[in-house]
Amino acid sequence: MNTPENYKNHPCFNAEARHTNARVHLPVAPKCNIQCNYCNRKYDCVNESRPGVTSSVLSPYQAVEYLKALDKRIDNLSVVGIAGPGDPFANPEETLETMRLVKAEFPDKIFCLSTNGLNLKPYIAEIAELGVSHVTLTINAIDPDITAKVYAWVRHDKKIYRGREGAAFIIERQLECIPLLKEHGITVKINSIIIPGINDHHLEEVAKKTKELGADIINCIPVIPTKETPFESLDEPSKTMIFRVRTLVKDHLPVMTHCARCRADAAGLLGQDFTEAFGMLQEFATLPLRPTDNRPHVAVATYEGLLVNMHLGEAKSLYIYKQTPNGYHFIEERQTPASGSGDFRWINLAKTLGDCRALLVGGVGPNPLNILQHSGIRVVQMTGMIDDGLEAVFNNQPIKSVKKADAFKCGDSCRGNAQGCA
Repeated sequence: MNTPENYKNHPCFNAEARHTNARVHLPVAPKCNIQCNYCNRKYDCVNESRPGVTSSVLSPYQAVEYLKALDKRIDNLSVVGIAGPGDPFANPEETLETMRLVKAEFPDKIFCLSTNGLNLKPYIAEIAELGVSHVTLTINAIDPDITAKVYAWVRHDKKIYRGREGAAFIIERQLECIPLLKEHGITVKINSIIIPGINDHHLEEVAKKTKELGADIINCIPVIPTKETPFESLDEPSKTMIFRVRTLVKDHLPVMTHCARCRADAAGLLGQDFTEAFGMLQEFATLPLRPTDNRPHVAVATYEGLLVNMHLGEAKSLYIYKQTPNGYHFIEERQTPASGSGDFRWINLAKTLGDCRALLVGGVGPNPLNILQHSGIRVVQMTGMIDDGLEAVFNNQPIKSVKKADAFKCGDSCRGNAQGCA
């Protein structure tokens, strides 16, 4: 339930709080159910400071472990949010599970979500019960002809809607959520992207309509022209245009003017992100996707049984270890599935390693990495002594020096010829 104290302490809703109250976005929602013509959700570029970008996607378990570590490093970490990199309600299971785990560990934190609203309605009562007090809805227009220029498509129940039909579909679902959120005591912020020549003349109407429905505040954000999008050639809105738009909308709603256009993995004070969070995020992304109480072993790709030094794609067998009171003991050498079957090779390997909480390798391609980690196996890319890797894994310590084997360059063309993973 929202309270005046919550509103006062949320840096996105209260400009004064940005100097004292930190926030973190947990990137647990990779899928999106719309395609905006200004959005390109690329990962792994720390220099990208825009919504929809993250360096890693975390599972709910990883996210809460990351949050627990971050809470010890950042003073007054008051707000926990989920803002992508896709949409929280295109990933409802991951979003809700994260919120449940966060609430159990941090019942006093402020919880917020940022969404396009397309699939929000079925979950409003549940997020209110979980303690979400602030929701941001991105609404770029309430006229279907204008909205159709903003989105390439929207997807609902496995059906794709395009053009004016898709625009009308998403507008209806966005607007009906506002009074429902207010019925549950949730503060509603409207995010509207200022897109020159598309909706800059229309955002006053967005503010007027959403105010009628109960919205509390609006944030008019200049579009960031992004490569490989339909809007990449647009000019950014001028200061004059931004001032004009905000002046017109403030006749209807209070205007947020201190937005930092945060990444989906932002952490720290607004506009002053905690620089160490990027490295921490990388470390916690290597933890198991789920707790591993029933996985007592660790697999290792090694040439000679001393070093972690073999690329997974060329490993015909893996060494299996367990922890004992007297140190780490070799159990057996386990054969890996033969190459040539594409992703089925890694699906079968995941079954073969069903008793293993982690796999230590000198290098691995993106497909096996994804398949194995989503099977609950922590994949650690490193070079060094086997015992050092085992020590970190069995004691649940993030491995700080993660390194791919330099001899291998993996890509989509890789077909398992001892230079990759297929």
